[in-house]
Amino acid sequence: MGSWSRVRAAKCQMLATSCFVLLLGLCVATATLLTHFGAHFAVVSRVSPEGSPYKALHHWAFYAGIGLAGLLTLGAALSATATVREAGGLMAGGFLCFALAFCALVQVAVWGVHSPSQVEDAMLDVYDLVYDQAVKGRSGARWQELVAIQDTDCLRAIGSFLRTHRHVTSALTGAGLAAMVYAMLLSSFLWLAIHEGRSLHRKGAYALSPRAHGGRPQEPSFFRRFEDTHAPPPLSEEDALNDRLGPSRHLGGRRPLQDS
Repeated sequence: MGSWSRVRAAKCQMLATSCFVLLLGLCVATATLLTHFGAHFAVVSRVSPEGSPYKALHHWAFYAGIGLAGLLTLGAALSATATVREAGGLMAGGFLCFALAFCALVQVAVWGVHSPSQVEDAMLDVYDLVYDQAVKGRSGARWQELVAIQDTDCLRAIGSFLRTHRHVTSALTGAGLAAMVYAMLLSSFLWLAIHEGRSLHRKGAYALSPRAHGGRPQEPSFFRRFEDTHAPPPLSEEDALNDRLGPSRHLGGRRPLQDS
């Protein structure tokens, strides 16, 4: 496979990868919004006291998810535009977005491996705190908060929901890491191809044909076609001979007599 074929294949793969990354960014944004505004997490966030670990995790997950979705969407848009327009600067911007998203996904993966039950523990701590205050203090507000949690989730439902949510997050993280590695490889290859002038349509690569010394410069194709259309018909051999003889053609082809 030649270099131009490899560049063409890389462009097609880059466009397909950009579409996948854009879809992945939309999935991350949807999961983030459901996590922040969903009934299961929102009800616990409302009753958790200020400064609690769960409230901090709740806000951190929202901002991190929105930032990650923005990086994925921006990287997909920049890389797709750079592939179509063959712009090296946009391709470098897309590579930077993919690299930042890769670093963020690595942090999420490491956190998920080392602290798989941190969110569940924080939610159960909030539930225990509300239950103890409602039972011991006989506070009407705490009883209402406890009833709201029970109406949305019981302890068994909280664990089941969090496990499902963790599986979805792990799947999105794994797909994102694989897509980021592939997108960075493609964007770096295409940036080098654009930098070296190996564009698919050879934009800006024009070669000037050499002309003879003292010859007439070559006009653009439009003017050449115009001159070819309005050019007079070629001369016959007899007319060419008469042109070379000059005025003698009017004397029947004989040279005028010269005075001695």
